[in-house]
Amino acid sequence: MADDVGNLHSQSAEIGPVGLYLVKVVVGNVGTPGAPIVNLALTVDAPSGHVSGIAEINQAVIGGQHRFPVQGNIYHTGLGQDQLLVALHGQFVASVPPPAIGSFLVQFRAGLVVDKTWNGHGGFDYLNTHIDNVPVKRV
Repeated sequence: MADDVGNLHSQSAEIGPVGLYLVKVVVGNVGTPGAPIVNLALTVDAPSGHVSGIAEINQAVIGGQHRFPVQGNIYHTGLGQDQLLVALHGQFVASVPPPAIGSFLVQFRAGLVVDKTWNGHGGFDYLNTHIDNVPVKRV
């Protein structure tokens, strides 16, 4: 037992970022024509697991550009290779195309499964767009 005590301080564990940090990721099939891509710039409060920041949707269609605030939480799987489960939500205003007049509030949701380097896969949905199992890459 006394021999084990000396080994405790020499053991190493992989520890992710602590405190408050910024992470930027791209979600989607980059390079696929017409595919919606979500760019996220997130501030992560590691102790609480709270995430907030800006999302930007880019799609090569009329009205396919949206920039808006998002927030959410990070959960740890705690199983085997620990992964981060990131749940985000936000809203943006979309305008009705002419000849109609008006705007409406659109709900945005995203779910990501990433490793400690913020690479993995995920999905998002807004309006009638539902994207699943696309790459998540840190930039």
